Amino acid sequence: MDPSAESIAGVDEVGRGCLFGPVFAGAVVLTEVAAVELLAEGLTDSKALTVRRRARLVPLIEEAATAWALGQASAREIDALGIRSATELSMLRALQRLPTPLQLVLVDGVLPLRLWMGPQRTVVRGDSKCAAIAAASVLAKQARDGLIKRLASRFYGYGLERHVGYGTAIHRRALLDLGPTALHRRSFLTKLFAVNGSLT
Repeated sequence: MDPSAESIAGVDEVGRGCLFGPVFAGAVVLTEVAAVELLAEGLTDSKALTVRRRARLVPLIEEAATAWALGQASAREIDALGIRSATELSMLRALQRLPTPLQLVLVDGVLPLRLWMGPQRTVVRGDSKCAAIAAASVLAKQARDGLIKRLASRFYGYGLERHVGYGTAIHRRALLDLGPTALHRRSFLTKLFAVNGSLT
């Protein structure tokens, strides 16, 4: 018997390629009716949505979802474990926070979630094909961006409020001028500092 939509979670991560801050994951369970309604509201891959459209979708997703949760792995965990393992840890944490027993997890991408012991299926470009994965990406993206923008006032001068931790030219220049903070992923900075100076 195929699992019902009420027992299927979509999971996706955001911030994998950033130089600063945690990687976030979202996990969302949607009924078929909720999925159709959210798609009609414009739900799709978070990267294809404007900030305003993502912000409008968040309360709709939270209200329509049977269950939803977020998880994260810190910059320190990324440096210690590597980005793939830390990303999987953030996904596992999101899934473990769901109150709904799951019969199937749909994972965005081509790589399975090695930490998940239950049934799972990878979905290539799942954030544009599967409503639950898209919803997970929107919630995770909005939550992570909000956190990084709040941290921008604490770590002034890096332009975090503009690039939310990605390796833009402004961010790389600030790193060379100011050095990394405690929340930078030092394992991501070795090439930058190998070319331009020592990583202290």
